[in-house]
Amino acid sequence: MGLFHLTSILLSVLVLVLRVKAENPTVYTVAGVLSGEDKQVLFEGAVRRIGSSDILPDGLIFNSTTILMNPNPIRTALAVCDNLIKSKVYAVVVSHSQGNELSPASVSYTCGFYDIPVIGLSARDTVFSDKNIHASFLRTLPPYSHQVDVWIKLVALFGWKSVIFIHTNDRDGRSVLGRLHNLAEENRIEVEKTVEHEPGVTNLTHSFLTEVREAKSRIVLMYANAEDAAVIFHAAGSVNLTGTGYVWIVSEQALTVENRPDGILGLQLSHQEEQAHIMDSVKVIAQALGDMYEAENITEPPSSCGESTWETGKIFYKYLIQQKLSRGKTGRIAFDESGDRLYADYEIINIQKGGRKVTVGTCTPPGEGKHEMELNLKNETTIIWPGGSVEKPEGYVISTELKVVTIEDKPFLWVRKLQPGENCSAEQKEVFCPRPTSSFPADRVWMEEYCCYGYCVDMLVKLAEKVNFTFELHLTIDGNFGSYDRRNDSTKREWNGMIGEVIDGKADMIVAPLTINPERAEFIDFSKPFKYQGITILEKKGVKTSNLTSFLQPFENTLWGLVLFCVHLVALVLYLLDRFSPFGRFKLPQSDETEEDALNLSTALWFSWGVILNSGIGEGTPRSFSARVLGMVWAGFAMIIVASYTANLAAFLVLDKPQTTITGINDARLRNPQDNFSYATVKDSAVDMYFRRQVEFSTMYRTMEAKNLYSVEEAILSVKNGSLKAFIWDSSRLEFEASNDCELVTAAELFGRSGYGIGLPKGSPWTEKVTLAILDFHESGFMEELDNKYVHRHRKACSTEKYSPATLGLSNMAGVFVLVGGGIFAGVFLIFIEIVYKRHQMMKERELEIARAATDRWRGTIEKRKNMRRKAMIKNMQEHRGLHGPNGRMSAYPEKSTINSSPTPQPYQRTLSQKDIAGDKMIFKENLV
Repeated sequence: MGLFHLTSILLSVLVLVLRVKAENPTVYTVAGVLSGEDKQVLFEGAVRRIGSSDILPDGLIFNSTTILMNPNPIRTALAVCDNLIKSKVYAVVVSHSQGNELSPASVSYTCGFYDIPVIGLSARDTVFSDKNIHASFLRTLPPYSHQVDVWIKLVALFGWKSVIFIHTNDRDGRSVLGRLHNLAEENRIEVEKTVEHEPGVTNLTHSFLTEVREAKSRIVLMYANAEDAAVIFHAAGSVNLTGTGYVWIVSEQALTVENRPDGILGLQLSHQEEQAHIMDSVKVIAQALGDMYEAENITEPPSSCGESTWETGKIFYKYLIQQKLSRGKTGRIAFDESGDRLYADYEIINIQKGGRKVTVGTCTPPGEGKHEMELNLKNETTIIWPGGSVEKPEGYVISTELKVVTIEDKPFLWVRKLQPGENCSAEQKEVFCPRPTSSFPADRVWMEEYCCYGYCVDMLVKLAEKVNFTFELHLTIDGNFGSYDRRNDSTKREWNGMIGEVIDGKADMIVAPLTINPERAEFIDFSKPFKYQGITILEKKGVKTSNLTSFLQPFENTLWGLVLFCVHLVALVLYLLDRFSPFGRFKLPQSDETEEDALNLSTALWFSWGVILNSGIGEGTPRSFSARVLGMVWAGFAMIIVASYTANLAAFLVLDKPQTTITGINDARLRNPQDNFSYATVKDSAVDMYFRRQVEFSTMYRTMEAKNLYSVEEAILSVKNGSLKAFIWDSSRLEFEASNDCELVTAAELFGRSGYGIGLPKGSPWTEKVTLAILDFHESGFMEELDNKYVHRHRKACSTEKYSPATLGLSNMAGVFVLVGGGIFAGVFLIFIEIVYKRHQMMKERELEIARAATDRWRGTIEKRKNMRRKAMIKNMQEHRGLHGPNGRMSAYPEKSTINSSPTPQPYQRTLSQKDIAGDKMIFKENLV
């Protein structure tokens, strides 16, 4: 079932195709408007041969009809209507006229109105490429403007970098100019001067010749027809512009004039025979008809000039310009969208002595798979140059008056604005350097007047003496080094700044701290570097915070703890060794001194601390040998600890330098952007180009892109006020700024190393001479003198801080003073405690003394009472004995007896009563109070 449907579809398509073919005409007539009868015969024969070949499909009839070209374009147009269009022609081949160049145009106008394609065999004017005028015209010859392709190849082959272009101010001249500028830019060739010549003018003005003579380039490209070329040659020869040192490359028409000077080069188109072009054009028409017959529904052309346009005409034109002949009679044939032939063979002609034309080379179409024409010279020595020289001219004249551009950039160039009536100081080696307007150098009007001095000015003066040139120095117009940007929202990118001035011819040399990089080197030349440098990072120094424990930094907290533990441990062990050693106490023989006591714990602690603090130990040393061995080990330990502490303290405090917090380009804060850490460079600068070029810094570039500033001064100010954390720029400038401002510091690491070079135009004759002079300056030490004079001269303020140990201040050692103050406070506090304690102790002792005194008095009183009672008792006894006598009788005189004074109580002595004791206590208290 599927096969049946597929077969039905194929049959339907086949029937449709057969129907289309059946409806297409079978007779196709082509016409020729030719220059002679012999060309008519040739054209008809070519049509017959093509018709009998296998180019056209079977069954088609290929006919021809011809008329002769009439010098009168109107008659030619009428003949086309009456004879050709009436024959229903599908295409017209038109040759050149015998007297009027407008005749081919009249054929194109007439046929184009009906969209009948026209193939030109000789018309080479630019106007035929305009499809608004000649909508259906194509040609087997290239237009005159295509000569520029060969001119540029010749200039590039000989190594010339700059040219002067003279052209007539007509349509062809302006077309050649446009093509020349495009190709010159692609091939890095400068069009130094463009001089226009008004067609038909026979007397050239003095200014016309002056522009050519004042140009540096000596390569003259000229497009002009024969009449105008004769006028230009005559005027140029009168002022020796065609003599030795000049090179003239001219158009085909200019080679035909009689007064052409010897030594000029020109082009001559190969295969200009009309017969060959007739055969190629007929073949192209046949191939296009065959292709269109197979694919399109073809309608018949109009049969009179009164009918409407031909519907198939535009389609047929598209098939025609798509045709290619790899081996046509005139070489390889192809067409562009305008119908112009793409490939053509040229001969390079050299006019030698006597006006003789000599072919010195060829330019052929590219081979298969290639796109550029191939230029081949037989031998350079066969070319005779203007003036009869056989050596290739240099192509330029070296002007010794150079326009030098620079830019303010400390420390390489300082500027000082001039006041009215003031001049630059010769003693200070100042050079006048105004800032011109945008119309410079055409209008020498200064926007501002300055004096420049510094590293670059001294180098420029020395360079001018060495290389032998004079200069006129000026500041860059827009104040930029140079960036490659689009201007006025156009797609075309151009350089601005100093580089743009060199490219545009406003300056011959750049003497400034201009970084050499690949982007700039594509458009200008550089000398060897006069100073090597890199890229670094500038930031503001952080305020160094020194805490009260700065003096403890040499050791970690763990080590301090272990040291303190060891102090007390050693003291304890010393005490125990001295306590239990049999030799812990001793007495010197033959000595009256008492025996020394063993080391107590307090004295052991004093000894342990005294050793480690390196203080003298007068008393309290260990007595036993074992304890003294430990004391010596402890002294060695203390020596090592103290020495280590002193060394590390010097590293932390004495040798402390201000350090940047950024370690370098690989710092984590740069690689991983943070919101609170901003960094940038100068927009469109060499540093910006470096980050844009390096893939590994793509993240950093995207981060900086929106924050980049417009000048170095603005960026440095932003770092100082804290709005920018880091500024990335050339190391020379940033180190200079850091040495002049102690608040700024640069990262130690350099990256992106490059050099500053002198910029010159591409192909400048001064490049090699300047390079040799720079190398000589390095060898002689002149560049080092400039470094010492300008780059390093302002480093007095901060040089000691950067290159020598820092001086310790109170902030570094405040902790030690606080420790001393704490010790004093502790001593005062303890002395107060001691005084209070002593007073308390003295009061207790006084109370004890009073108690003792009262006790003694109390005892004395008691003894006294005892004695008094004893005496009373004795007296009573004596009285009693005296009254009764020894025999129991009373006696008037008692007997004398001996009284025992011993304190031992007698048996008959009475004891004290409780009442007597209470009374005694009362008396004691009263005495105590």
